[in-house]
This record gives sequence, C-alpha cells and structure tokens, in this order.
Amino acid sequence: MTNKEPKLTKKQIAILEAATDLFAEKGYAGTSTSEIANKAEVAEGTIFKHFKSKKGLLLAIVSPMMVKLVAPMIKKDLNKVLDQEFEYIQDFIRAMIENRKEFIHNNLPMLKILVQEIPFHPELKEQFIKYVGKDIFDKLREIIKYYQDKGQLVDMKAEVIMRTVATSILSYIVMRYVFLPEANWDEEEVETKRIIQILESGVIQKN
Repeated sequence: MTNKEPKLTKKQIAILEAATDLFAEKGYAGTSTSEIANKAEVAEGTIFKHFKSKKGLLLAIVSPMMVKLVAPMIKKDLNKVLDQEFEYIQDFIRAMIENRKEFIHNNLPMLKILVQEIPFHPELKEQFIKYVGKDIFDKLREIIKYYQDKGQLVDMKAEVIMRTVATSILSYIVMRYVFLPEANWDEEEVETKRIIQILESGVIQKN
C-alpha cells in the first residue's frame, strides 16, 4: 500500500459510512443500493458511478479495512496474548476469550460485516487468510507444540487442535456479542469455565 492513494470525496465517504451501517445491521443481501443512497443522501446512480456495483461497494469497505485496520489490529491485539507465557493452557484460553471479546466490542459494525459476509464471498476469505491468517496460524502452531510438550494438550495435529479451540471460542463470542446479545447468557466467567470444561473433554489433558 502507498501513501499516494486518491482521497475520497465527501459523497464517497457518505456512501461508505451508510453502507457500513446498513450491511452491519441488515446484511449485504438484505440491503439495497436505494437504501444506501437514501441514508447517504445521494442519488442511487452516484453509487454506481463510484463503486460500479453493490459488490464493488462491499469490497471497497472490506478490502482497505482488512489491509489497513483489521489485519494490523488483530495481529497487534492477539500478540498481546500470544507473546505471553502462561503456565497452563486453560489460562491461555481465558486470556484469548477476554482479548477477542474486547476486540469485538471496539469494532462491532465492521466485524459484523466480516462474520456475515466472509462465508459468501471467496475474495474476502482469501484476503483474511492472506493478511491475517498465516502469521497468526504459525504462531499458534508453536504455542500448541509448547503445551503438547508440557503434557497439557493431546498428541494430535496442531491444525485439528487449532480448529477445535478456535471454534469453541469464536462461536461463543460471535453468538454472544454479534448475533444474540439479547439472549439469556450466564455470567462471562461461567461461560468461559464451561468452554474450558468442554475442551478438557476433548483436546486438553487434565493434570
């Protein structure tokens, strides 16, 4: 990325902000370009003039966000946990849950769009893996090996353990803070303890 990127006009900024709010609230499929135009107070044709299509608008929101905002923030944020040395894998998992919860609170609209749209748009998935996934996955493999050597994780492929732990953590956080925040959830400490108990019956070796 260079510092010579063209500056956005006021209309482009208004369109991007309106689309971000509506995509986060109603989803990409549930949002029309006319709704975006109304919220941005521009003619619908202005959207197509600047972004060609609704898909182009989605990519204009997510692609720069992935490169400039989400990827660096996720890496920096996660490294606060990944660079620490916890004696027990349970403490590492607790820290990961708390870290992700704070990150989602601080970036909810953009993350709603990512969670909702990545499964349906291969371009977004590829960008996520390119800018976020590889570095983090490599570091997680090292951490898994560390806890396996300590006898705290089962002797299983790192990718399998990674998927199991990530699914448990992310499914809870996304459901609680993105999709069903109004549901009757237990206290966070209780929910975290439950996740660890489930993992102890699968990949964590209890001492």
